[in-house]
Order: sequence, then structure tokens, then C-alpha cells
Amino acid sequence: MASYYVNKNPQTNGDHEVHVGICSRLPTPEHRMYLGEYATCHQAVREAKKTYPQSNGCYYCSLECHTS
Repeated sequence: MASYYVNKNPQTNGDHEVHVGICSRLPTPEHRMYLGEYATCHQAVREAKKTYPQSNGCYYCSLECHTS
């Protein structure tokens, strides 16, 4: 299990990126929302989509959930 967060600020394409808590690209505390503890990034992205329908996994820490 890992802690996951979603960036409150969208990327230029509108995606809100989902990050593992230890990601080097994790947004600062005021720009992220805690999603919870999950076994996979797929679960975390599903949770993020409840708030930000256009959510995507981070290329660096959640590559298997990242879509171009």
C-alpha cells in the first residue's frame, strides 16, 4: 500500500496528475489533495476522478496509469 495524492492544479492539457507520496514531482501541500492508501495507482486514479474527472497517473511515479 502507498499514499496517493492528486494535484489540485491541472496540467496544460487539463489532467490532474495522481502521485505516490514519495514522488519527486509531488506538488506542495497546498496544491495537492490526499486520496488515501491504495495497492495500485488504478485505485487511486479512480478515487481522484470522483473530484477531478480528468485525472491521470504521473508519468514518473504512476506510469502504468499514465495515458498520453
